Amino acid sequence: MATSPSSSPAGPPPPADGLLSAARRNLRELAHGLSHASHPSTPLLADAPKQWQRLLPYVVVLALAATFIPVTITVLTSQYGVPGAVAGALGVAQAAPLLMLAHRPLQAWWIIFPADIVGALVLLARDPGRLDVWPWPPPTLIAYLFLLLALGLRETRRTVVAVWAATAAAGAVLHLIAPSDRATGSALLLPILGAVVLVIGAAVRERGEATRRLAEQETISEAERAQRTLLEERTRIARELHDVVAHHMSVITVQADSAPYRISGLSEPAREEFASIAAAARESLGEMRRLLSVLRSDGTEGDRAPQPGLDRLQQLVEATVRAGLPVTLSRAADLGEVPSAVDLSAYRIVQEALANVVRHAPGARTQVSVRAAAGHLNVLVVNGPAPKPASPLESAGTGHGLVGMRERVRLTGGTLDTGPLPDGGFRVAARMPLPPADAPAAGSPSDSPSVQPSPEDL
Repeated sequence: MATSPSSSPAGPPPPADGLLSAARRNLRELAHGLSHASHPSTPLLADAPKQWQRLLPYVVVLALAATFIPVTITVLTSQYGVPGAVAGALGVAQAAPLLMLAHRPLQAWWIIFPADIVGALVLLARDPGRLDVWPWPPPTLIAYLFLLLALGLRETRRTVVAVWAATAAAGAVLHLIAPSDRATGSALLLPILGAVVLVIGAAVRERGEATRRLAEQETISEAERAQRTLLEERTRIARELHDVVAHHMSVITVQADSAPYRISGLSEPAREEFASIAAAARESLGEMRRLLSVLRSDGTEGDRAPQPGLDRLQQLVEATVRAGLPVTLSRAADLGEVPSAVDLSAYRIVQEALANVVRHAPGARTQVSVRAAAGHLNVLVVNGPAPKPASPLESAGTGHGLVGMRERVRLTGGTLDTGPLPDGGFRVAARMPLPPADAPAAGSPSDSPSVQPSPEDL
């Protein structure tokens, strides 16, 4: 059976009371803003770095309360003719809650605002004088402006709008119920001045929050830069270690392959064992090459030159001297067996330390010392202050060069000590363990014939 177009299903009709629903929703939000503080009860400036800044809000609220309580009582008794007991109660109710402005301004508003309305009704029953200001006497109006300023500094925009609306509505109602002979100029003056004060307070608060968020983002960015530098340095160390380990693995491969030809009378199981060692070494080299292809950036090639070590410190110091930095090198003649990782790390630490001196203290006298003592290799780089107070070559140093030093020392199981000196210089001291004197360095073929690895094994 065909259905008529009028019987086809249709969506729900739009609500007829859309404006009323929006109005009720906004009123609920305003009421929620008035009844719930948007911040914890922590004092204003609680995070200030100095103690006097943290104490300043308490001093201000004490001064406000000590000023407005007696002034309000005096004005009510002398100018408006309010009895002393009533004036005292109103003065305390309207001004004493100012002590709460430092940490609970919204709760203070809930006390001061009804007290001001009650005071206006009390004054309405008195005969108006020639100089009477109603409904908000001058002390009450000024104290209320301080209250609005505290609210603007602490509360959200929704809350301050609700406070302003309640203040304006109370002034309008009092103006309507006032007799014709009562001057009600302050009923209009308070909403105008209150709006200005609230806007100023909200602007200061939002500016402070923006500054705080910017500082947090700068801190996060600095941490991210440090983390990125750390990862880059670890990648660089991994690439350099690949070159060191690949050399030893290549030596093992060549020695295992050539053992059956160099050693006569090997049994068949021994030949198979050497072949197995050579195959395992080749497989390890293949795995390392695949790992290195991930660590290297796209389009980059590995270094062909051998990795530097302590034997090249003299060349490094001479190049630094030619760059204008007076450097002296003190290196022990016999350091013993130095593992490849320690040898490379010591060179890189001295290289980075000298580079930091060139950047941040150009022309400073620098001493480099390399010693072996108590089973450890001690590397010390000490520089004095720059001879001239000229600005350094890089004024925005972040200290990230020290990250690489710490990673290298941690890799070898050693310790690193860095820091400024009393005379304005800087000190870098690394201590890395060495193998026992009777044990050869790891991977060192000292008791085997000298065999050069073939290029395909590297």
